[in-house]
Parts: sequence; C-alpha cells; structure tokens
Amino acid sequence: MDERSGRRLAWSTAIFSLATGLSRIFGLLRESVASYYFGVAGRINAFTIAFQIPNLVRSLLADAALSSAFVPVFSELLERGDRKRAWRVASSIFWLTLLVLTGLTALFVLVAPWILRPFHPVDLPLTVALARILFPTVALLALTGIVVGILNSYEHFSVPAFSPVFWNLAIILGLVLGVPRVHGENAKLYVYAGAVLAGTVIQLLLPLPWLRGRDDRLRVVIDWRDPAVKRVFVLMLPVTLGLGLINFNATVDTFFASRYIDSNLAPRAIETAFRLYMLPQGMFSVAIATVLFPSLARLAARDDIAGFRHTVGLGLRQIAFLLVPASIVSAVLAEPITRLVYQRGRFDPAQTRVVAAALAAFSLGLTFNGTMLMLNRSFFSLQSNWIPTLVALGNLFVNAVLDALFYRLGTWGIPLSTSIVNIAGTALLLVLLRRRLGRIELGETTSATGRIVAAALPLAAASFAVWYGLDRALGRSFGGQVVSLATALAAGAAVYLFSCRLLRVRESEALLSLRARLRRR
Repeated sequence: MDERSGRRLAWSTAIFSLATGLSRIFGLLRESVASYYFGVAGRINAFTIAFQIPNLVRSLLADAALSSAFVPVFSELLERGDRKRAWRVASSIFWLTLLVLTGLTALFVLVAPWILRPFHPVDLPLTVALARILFPTVALLALTGIVVGILNSYEHFSVPAFSPVFWNLAIILGLVLGVPRVHGENAKLYVYAGAVLAGTVIQLLLPLPWLRGRDDRLRVVIDWRDPAVKRVFVLMLPVTLGLGLINFNATVDTFFASRYIDSNLAPRAIETAFRLYMLPQGMFSVAIATVLFPSLARLAARDDIAGFRHTVGLGLRQIAFLLVPASIVSAVLAEPITRLVYQRGRFDPAQTRVVAAALAAFSLGLTFNGTMLMLNRSFFSLQSNWIPTLVALGNLFVNAVLDALFYRLGTWGIPLSTSIVNIAGTALLLVLLRRRLGRIELGETTSATGRIVAAALPLAAASFAVWYGLDRALGRSFGGQVVSLATALAAGAAVYLFSCRLLRVRESEALLSLRARLRRR
C-alpha cells in the first residue's frame, strides 16, 4: 500500500511539477528581463511596494484563499453524487466573487494614496498610479482560483499549472516590446504594470475550455440561499484570515525594508531573492500539496482517518525529500545562482551580493515553508480552518518582532526572520494536527527526514567544490557560468541520490519507480 501510494503521488506530482517548474523558470526569466531594464535600485522599488496591497488583498479574498474553501465543499458534493448542485454552487460563488471584488477595486482606486503613504515609497504618486493599474488583478485571480479549484476537484492539474507560463510570457513580451519604445522611468514602469494586468487576463481565460465535458458548466446564477454557498464563505473566513496573515507577513517585511533599511534597494532585493526561493517551492511543495488536497478532502468526507493520516505523512516525507537538498543548494550556491539569473544590464555585482545574502537567509526556512503549506491544506480538508488561522496570527506577531530585531543586520535580516517563523509555525501545526488526529506517523516522518538531511550534507560539499573549481577554470562569461553551475547541480544531485540509496531513504524509491515508468512509456 505504501509503495503504491508513493508511486501514484510521484507520478501525479511529476506531471504537476513539470508544468509548475516550467512556469517558475519563465517566472525567473521574467524577473531577469525586469532586472535587466530596472535593476533592483531606484524607482522599481515603487513597483514592488505598489504590488504589495493588491497582492495582500489577493491572498485575503482570492486565489488560494477562495480555492481552499471552495474545493472541500465542491469535492464533497461530487463525492455524494450531487453534481448538478455542485456546479450551481460553483456558478454562484463565481458571480458573487466578481461582484464583490469589482466593488472593492473601485474603493481601492479612491483610497490608494492613504494606504500607501506609510510605506514611505521613493515616489508616492508613481506608486499610487501603479497600484491602481495592478489592483484589478485581484478579481481576475479570484475567478481563476474558482476555475482551478473545479479542475483540481476532478484531479485535472496540468492545464491550471501551465496557465502561469502564459502569464509570464505576456509580461516578458510586454517588457521586451514595450519598454524600449517609451521614454522615462515612469513610463517604463507603467508598461510593466500593464503587462502584468494583461497576463492575468490570459491566465483566467486559458483554463476555461477544459471545463467543457465535465458534469455541467458555469451558469449565470446567484443562489446565495444554498447552504453550500454559505458554507464556502463560512469556511473562507478563517482560510482568508490564515492565508492572509501569512501573506501579511510579506507586507510587514516590505514596510520594515522600505522604512528602516533602504527604500531605494531593500524591498526589490528581497522580492528578487524571493522569486529564486519560490522556484523549488512551486515545483515541489506546491505541487505535492495541490495534488493531495482533493484526495485529503475526499478522505475527510468519508471519515477515513487512517487514509487521511497516511496521506499527510506521505506528503510531508516527499516534501522533505525534495526540499531539503534544494534548501542546501540555494544556500551554498546563492551567489552564483543570483549572478547567472540576474546580473546583467542595470543589475550590478553589488546588487548580486545583497540578493544572494537574502536568498541564503530564505533557504533556511524553505523546507518548513513547504511543510506548513501541506499542514494548512490538511486542516482545510478537515474543515478545521480556524486552527491554521490562529497559528498564522501567532506567526504574524513573531514575524513583526523578529523584523524589528533583525532589520539591523541589513537586507538579509528580513528573510532570516521569515525562515525562523516558518520553523516555529511548522512545529506548532504538527503538534495541533497530532492532537486532532491522535497520531500522524510522526515517528516515521522524523526518521525519514533525519536520513534525508544526512544524505543531503555531502551534496553541499560536492556541489560547491565542483562549482568553485569550474568557476576558476571557465571564468564568468555567461556560457562559463551555465556550465559550472549546471555541472555543480548535477554532481550534487548524483551524490544526494547515491547517499539516499546508502541510507535507505524510501522516498527515493518512488522517484526510481517513476523513472522506470517513464522508460516503459
């Protein structure tokens, strides 16, 4: 049973990871292009601050928050065979969301100057104008979250995962085609904001054709009296607060970075490091949690606690297997990674050092961020949504205190506080989930994680040694950097997998079975 579940998880995760990984790669390309035109110092920090409020509201009311409340209710109706009602509920949620968030967008356009002034941006009028262009993405992403939630409930993951690829492509094209044709820094940033808005429209439209052929379709209907519709919004309240509080940490981070470190550099440097940090996060932990979320919701609906417990443990162990080595690589090779991806155009070596230090600090909490995502989805599946919400509230307080202490370290102190908060949040969620379920295969997960960490330690030495030797031999040309970094990563991966076999890390068996399956195809 364990081996079969592991293989199924590995295959589903591989498909989703491929799509998500491609999206993250294009995301890094997007950031690289933006860094080429804007660097990380100057008015680009106004763009970063302008995006904070729409991004916070998105996390509160849209995207993952809405999807996390919607999927358990929609999946439960499908599981009971009440498919027509499930689609009527989905339609009602779709149109109610559009109405509410359109009104909220209009309100934000009016009050944006008062909301953004406390951030002390380098150019307040520019920041307000950019935020007004970007805020409609909140409603668009909320609708996308509903569409993606429907597809995921039918265990269709690939197309929603590929949609962000086109979002990134639209922005890249907007930058490459638009920025050189306008004059002045402000005008170029307006092009950037417009490209983000256009890409978000594309991201909503692309998955829509894949809703066809399901049990029904989205209709123009608002049945707010349906108890299931009300339950989505009841469940959404704690989910909204929980995910919103998690993302509010980023807003607090930006506040400290802009107000107390360097408003001309720190906000954008942290954001740029965060994009690198999110590459393995999106490819692995987001993939595993997204693939398992509908299954967890169905197991919870059947009251299959044993199956639920095993699925959570399986997800946690797979996240550790994939993210522990990614965390180590991100830390020891932070500077060459940053240099290869970003250092060109207006992005200079001094900025590389600042961003690399932030990436290394983020890396400490990489695995724990992934486990928090998995544990949050577990509570959402159980419809015990207030538990992760209260944990997120505690994390918010701890994060603010640590930001107030660590900003004196410089830009990298803010990501360090984020990593410590991830560690503390994971520990607390594990304790609470164990209390909720009785047991959670904690002994097996701890033992597996210990072996994974032991297997990953030789990776650090091997990858850094290979990179250092090749970097000295080949130099810092673009081709030389690609060869030295790619070879170092390949050598580290080989050492890690060999160590896993020596230490009998069972999670690697699922990966090997996936490779055999791909060969048979």
